[in-house]
Amino acid sequence: MRRYMSEMIGTFVFVLFGCGSIVLQGGNLVNLGNLGIAIAFGFSFIAMAYAIGNISGCHINPAVSLAMYMTRNLSLRDFFIYSICQFIGGILGTGVLISIINLSINIGTAAEIGLGQNGYGTASMVGLGLLGALIVEFIFTFVYVIALLGVLSYDRTNHLGGIILGLTLVAIYILAIPLTGGSINPARSLAPAVYLGGTALRQVWVFIIAPFAGAAGAAVFWNFMTKELTI
Repeated sequence: MRRYMSEMIGTFVFVLFGCGSIVLQGGNLVNLGNLGIAIAFGFSFIAMAYAIGNISGCHINPAVSLAMYMTRNLSLRDFFIYSICQFIGGILGTGVLISIINLSINIGTAAEIGLGQNGYGTASMVGLGLLGALIVEFIFTFVYVIALLGVLSYDRTNHLGGIILGLTLVAIYILAIPLTGGSINPARSLAPAVYLGGTALRQVWVFIIAPFAGAAGAAVFWNFMTKELTI
């Protein structure tokens, strides 16, 4: 139970701080830029990695949990419960973010400035289409999961995992934010879409399917490269 609660809390923090930085940028209250938003996501992960990493592994991402299951580092039961807790944590984090918006007089409404939702086509800053969004989210998730599996597989880098993976997230989000809003995490994507509905909810399937596919691809690749391919 402590592991499951840790994943819920970790995802809560990740979504609150990451999507919260997008909200402040969208409300024109601060000038964070894509770099500042990417740092908010990456550094919030680093904080959680060292807070709950020794309890649950700090996946805070259902796609990561899938990869850990496929590489025999997580049971099927734990994969499902981890994922449920991560989705709940993301929804709770967005709920708190909405409360902050509603209690502030200079931010605007969630409908006006958004909640850090992901999107493609007209919902993308650069107008990236559906196929492009699928490819981008697949590749970025693949890269992140491969980095994670590599870092955690060596004792000499394991203790630095939080920092390495947090900085990897910063690098990924710098590029991903203008393309799709930056997902690589189904829990981070579903939460804002559930509250906003409309286009965000219609398009969210991309940001669930593509990260899961990218993580599964990374796990298969890792198993093959380490001669532990499983069927």
